[in-house]
Amino acid sequence: MQFGALGDIHGDFGTVRRIMERHPAIPFWLCVGDVADTEGRYEPFPAPVHFIKGNNEGFDALAAGDLPENLHYLPNATSRTIGDLRVAGLGGTFAPTWYDTPAADLPHPRKGTAKATELADKRRHFVREEVEACKQLERLDVFMTHEAPRPFRVGRMDGGKTQVNEVLAAARPRLHLFGHHHRFTEQTPQGVRSVGLDLVSKSFLLLDAASLTYDVVTL
Repeated sequence: MQFGALGDIHGDFGTVRRIMERHPAIPFWLCVGDVADTEGRYEPFPAPVHFIKGNNEGFDALAAGDLPENLHYLPNATSRTIGDLRVAGLGGTFAPTWYDTPAADLPHPRKGTAKATELADKRRHFVREEVEACKQLERLDVFMTHEAPRPFRVGRMDGGKTQVNEVLAAARPRLHLFGHHHRFTEQTPQGVRSVGLDLVSKSFLLLDAASLTYDVVTL
């Protein structure tokens, strides 16, 4: 059996639908976050998409479970069996100021515009308690994060996050997928195969569920 993996969508729902129409036999897709458009809205898809949060989402919709058909949100540190695969994730971005805040206490004030409200919504971050819970997960086939592991070069800086490496070292998933940086990469941090996905408008993955080998399909 095959399944698919999508990078950041950023509201490009039409491209996702075209990909699914090209591959109607794929029973489900995974996505590494940033699904919503700039207004925090979602649209239905013809096939199931299981996704973690990015830093650009409709966080009220995620909290309420108010999502269109075939969109399935995977909360942080929660494992789910999809097909024959055990999948979990750590969505959102790292912010040192908020890292020690309980996830339930991350503030999300309302602002004058949708974009300002999104930027003020600290639910876009992951926190320590979620990282520690991810470290306890076992027998994972696929682990998804929005952030990259270290090292991940963004210009002269390392854009990777140590917390991702810590989870990979502890949980030892068979495959790690991440997004956020909008480029395709392959690496093996902590001995784990790790793939960074490009924007969904550029490429996506088709994977064998047994071996977790993959083909990169460019658009």
